[in-house]
Amino acid sequence: MAKATTKTKAASPSVERRPAYAGRTLSAPGVKVEMLPPAERISLRAPQASLAALSRALGVALPTKPKTSATKDGRTALWLGPDEWLIIDEAGNDPLADCAKTSALHSVVGISHRNVAISVSGPAAEMTVSSGCPQDLSLDAFPIGAASRTILGKSEIVLLRTASDSFRVECWRSFSDYVFTLLSEAASDAAN
Repeated sequence: MAKATTKTKAASPSVERRPAYAGRTLSAPGVKVEMLPPAERISLRAPQASLAALSRALGVALPTKPKTSATKDGRTALWLGPDEWLIIDEAGNDPLADCAKTSALHSVVGISHRNVAISVSGPAAEMTVSSGCPQDLSLDAFPIGAASRTILGKSEIVLLRTASDSFRVECWRSFSDYVFTLLSEAASDAAN
């Protein structure tokens, strides 16, 4: 007697990447600290000769001067060193796949799951970030669009000034609680 076989449809996996502490926010007089939504990120290393081809592939001109960034269509390229950039895509596109389209010499690593971003905004944003960052964050020294790998307290971060009164703080997911807590305490202090 033959057994009847029943095919069961496997449930399709539900994959939604959420940053650590998704939705976490703190508002204090003059400053707001909040986790930003997920973004695609790559760490890019390339020689000078490859920059034009990679800029075309990514759709944003890779900056070549220290402490600079460039943004176009939801994608930001941050200069981190003479041959190193952090690319952040907030538009839902895949910069890793875009880099694969060029044969120009480069090395690229997807770091979307490693990093999270925290926004610090408001009139007291500079004071809040400065409480744990040794860099001069005045508008003259760190203007809009300035980007830097630096430290906040005891954690390495990548800092981007997005407006005169706001910053994007990129940190490793494993340090996000520490960074968020430090910024929250600094925001509360800045409000007093």
